[in-house]
Amino acid sequence: MTELLKKHIRQYIDISDEKLERYCNAFTLQEVKKKEFLLRAGTICNYEGFVTNGCFKVFHTDRNADEQILYFGIETWWISDIDSLVNSIPSKLNIQALEDSEILILQKSDKERLCVEIPEIEKLMRLKMQMSIISLQRRVIDNLSKSSEERYLEFLQKYPETAQRLTNIQIAAYLGVTPGSLSRVRRNIVGKD
Repeated sequence: MTELLKKHIRQYIDISDEKLERYCNAFTLQEVKKKEFLLRAGTICNYEGFVTNGCFKVFHTDRNADEQILYFGIETWWISDIDSLVNSIPSKLNIQALEDSEILILQKSDKERLCVEIPEIEKLMRLKMQMSIISLQRRVIDNLSKSSEERYLEFLQKYPETAQRLTNIQIAAYLGVTPGSLSRVRRNIVGKD
């Protein structure tokens, strides 16, 4: 399973085989069954995960018990609650498997130690964090400035394989619309063809 992780890392940084092996050996493989939680709100997240197989949703449940999905984690995606991880505070997020999944887990203490011991890993983490912030910034701007139809079409274009693995309810929760609104958007799109 670490071969996928190694290939992924080499896309971002130059690193020796020895250092890469040392870094990857710090991960542990965890199998997560469909509907099982990797993280529940209220607990402290002390790890980052690299998805090797399957699909997860990272979400918040509001006071009306409605899910607000921040993102989906599929193969080669990193998942965690960064706020909880960095600040050692109880998570406001849940991470749940949408399929039987496998994930490589890196504990916070191991990550911190390896970032000191292997400077290339510090660079990798910085690059990944920057990419996450850019993605979040773009998502916020899109949610503030684009219609639900535009957001839906962009989601389908950007993540076609992911969209096929999700229910309409999950896509609606990601887009911040009701399932009924998403159905209307889909009917409007079909009517334009």
